[in-house]
Amino acid sequence: MCRCWIESGSARAPGRIWTYVGDRNRPYIVYDYTGNHSREGPEVFLKGYNGYLQADAYRGYDAMFKNRKQYLTEVGCWAHSRRYFFEAQTFDLCRATVMLAYIRLLYEVEREARQDNLNPEQRRELRQTKSRPILEDIKNYLQTEKLKVLPKSAIGEAIDYTLSNCEALLRYTEDGELEIDNNNAERSLRPIVVGRNNWLFYGSDKGGRTGAVLSSLIASCKRLRVEPFGYLRDLFTRISTHPNSRLDELLPDKWLVAQRKISGAHEET
Repeated sequence: MCRCWIESGSARAPGRIWTYVGDRNRPYIVYDYTGNHSREGPEVFLKGYNGYLQADAYRGYDAMFKNRKQYLTEVGCWAHSRRYFFEAQTFDLCRATVMLAYIRLLYEVEREARQDNLNPEQRRELRQTKSRPILEDIKNYLQTEKLKVLPKSAIGEAIDYTLSNCEALLRYTEDGELEIDNNNAERSLRPIVVGRNNWLFYGSDKGGRTGAVLSSLIASCKRLRVEPFGYLRDLFTRISTHPNSRLDELLPDKWLVAQRKISGAHEET
């Protein structure tokens, strides 16, 4: 989530852009505009969705994970945990360094999985074999050290964050489709943050929603290595006459498949 501004005349109000990055079966990056920082945005956007949701430990999500009518499973982010310990080095170098070394070992397992090009099931097995013992060591170490530090100190808060979210932080080892962190979502916000410095604000709430839709299409194109200008030009040419019941055919991944078929047919002739 990142902040944006809505300006109409002399009035200025804050807005929010939330980002959602799908898995390989839903290869889209979607930005959702809301006018506030409550859980209302994610709650409305994710209504009806059941499955894993990886995010930072923002408290606004808590009610969603506890909602018995919606089966959302929380997946933690080790990059956020690492950030706490990195910032705590100034106050407790010894304990912070130990934890950074532990977390580095977790990421080395992920690097091994990428280098060996493991499929999801193989990645899950690798994590169970190599990551789970490291995670148990981390838990035991933090439970011991928690008793020796001030709760409100930087290292105390880092330890509390990690132990409080321990179950969610372990969850990525259960499914090879899951990631160790949500850095992909964090990176997807960068174009919004950089762009905000250029265009400064949206002219209205409607402009915020329109901007989020266009940014979603462009970001999804980039993720799929689809040339955005060519895609948008074709989309805007066709969308007014395309049947509403088949709009999913114009999604970037479906569009790319169709273009490849057309190119293949032309080559054959």
